[in-house]
Amino acid sequence: MLDMSELRAAVRSEGGVSRRLFLAYGAVLSSLPLVGARAEASARRLVFAADPFSLGVASGEPTATGVLLWTRLAPKPLDPDGGLSPETVEVAWEVAADDGMRKIVQRGTTIASPQLAHSVHVEVDGLNPDRWYWFRFRAGDATSPIGRTRTAPKADATPEQLRFAFASCSHWEQGYFTAYEHMANDELDLTFHLGDYIYEYEGRDNLVRKHAGPKIRTLADYRIRHAQYKTDPHLQAAHARCPWVVTWDDHEFENNYANDIAEKAGLDPVDFLEQRANAYQAYYESMPLRPRSLPHGPHMKLYRTLPFGRLATFQVLDTRQYRTDQPNDDRGSELNDAALSPKNTILGAEQANWLKSALLRSTGTWNVLAQQVMMGMVGRSRQAGEPAKYSMDQWPGYAAERMKLVGFLAERRVPNPVVLTGDIHSNWVNDLRVDDRKPDAPVVATEFVGTSITSGGNGSAKVDGLDAMLAANPGVRFHNRQRGYVRCTVTPQSWTSDYRIVEDVKSPGATAQTLKSFVVEAGKPGAQPA
Repeated sequence: MLDMSELRAAVRSEGGVSRRLFLAYGAVLSSLPLVGARAEASARRLVFAADPFSLGVASGEPTATGVLLWTRLAPKPLDPDGGLSPETVEVAWEVAADDGMRKIVQRGTTIASPQLAHSVHVEVDGLNPDRWYWFRFRAGDATSPIGRTRTAPKADATPEQLRFAFASCSHWEQGYFTAYEHMANDELDLTFHLGDYIYEYEGRDNLVRKHAGPKIRTLADYRIRHAQYKTDPHLQAAHARCPWVVTWDDHEFENNYANDIAEKAGLDPVDFLEQRANAYQAYYESMPLRPRSLPHGPHMKLYRTLPFGRLATFQVLDTRQYRTDQPNDDRGSELNDAALSPKNTILGAEQANWLKSALLRSTGTWNVLAQQVMMGMVGRSRQAGEPAKYSMDQWPGYAAERMKLVGFLAERRVPNPVVLTGDIHSNWVNDLRVDDRKPDAPVVATEFVGTSITSGGNGSAKVDGLDAMLAANPGVRFHNRQRGYVRCTVTPQSWTSDYRIVEDVKSPGATAQTLKSFVVEAGKPGAQPA
């Protein structure tokens, strides 16, 4: 194996990162003594000067018999080391059948190591299917808040209902996380976060709140930024009420990146991969993810399957880490030869093949893709008669792969496909066809696109040129640019999506309302107003 200095020289001599060097560099980073090291915890009983559970508790990745429990010890959350010395800390955990933590069903201890920022990822198994539990942690003289979580139904069970919400794009500086407050009160079974959980930009004055520090690049930078977001009480409350399923988009690392390619030319490719390794490690440390997602240098596997009995099967995708570069310099473009090239991929060959196999194996009544960027091929023209242009950062920039995937859903008769999307800071409901430019073709799937939690500020209820855009894109059933989240109620017979709007994210305590609801009936692709 090349050592680090040799690898840097080789990469720079090539002027880029070849696949061989990319993999070799990842192997070098993986060999560094940072991940998963376990040591004996100090036998002394710690007395913390401040609450080490300042970032709250969370759970995620529910199965029929288990769940992942998370916390991170950080008495000083905005310090690079979280306010702890570089020693391992023993952390006790308990799971109970009641909210008063009197009926303990499982308990144990684990180690919070400085290599992983004293984060804790406990895999609990042996629980009963389809029921609620409560959990907490203890470290030294401190006890965490109590969190609530649940298991999924048995694989062969068909529950009467699933209630979940999905959200994305929570920019600390541009608003209060009021939407999370309402999600915490919605009595949800699950929450999906589809990316842009944090933003990487430097702190700016005269906004609602201010990021701590400069534009983030180092591991300490990313840790502090995640910690700052986790100090929000509404985000903590939403995490503590039900299990979360998370995936990233771009701002957890760098805006509009594509695999190992930066948005802006001129960045040192080695520095870029080192930054990506920093971002991925901090993301794992901060999220309720199972240890199988532990990153290896600048590589971290996030795509996975999560069934909820036979009612719904969720395929969680990663459309950033494996994609080819956005065509046409990432600008809005016509669907020209560059955009339609079969060489473009947003999933990468391995993930695309996995997805097809997972869809064929699914026994779910509803088959759901939980992913990042809009799949609907929505063309927009600034002036009448001008050719429509499409976003190259979204699935239209990878149109051949997109049409092949929707064609696969149709040809293999995958039951009731639904796509969940974030990223775009606006609400959409899209009927998906193999080629959305052919409105007479049959509808194959429905896409629900959720707006941002805060990104973009308050947005607007009025959309200029909306009628013309809808007329030019008959697959679009709804569009809105306010803030909020989407709440979904799923039964064996129907799927209902409520578009929940928070009108003012710049003032705390704003109310939420359901602006509009859409229903998909099982066996009848396409959404209708409720």
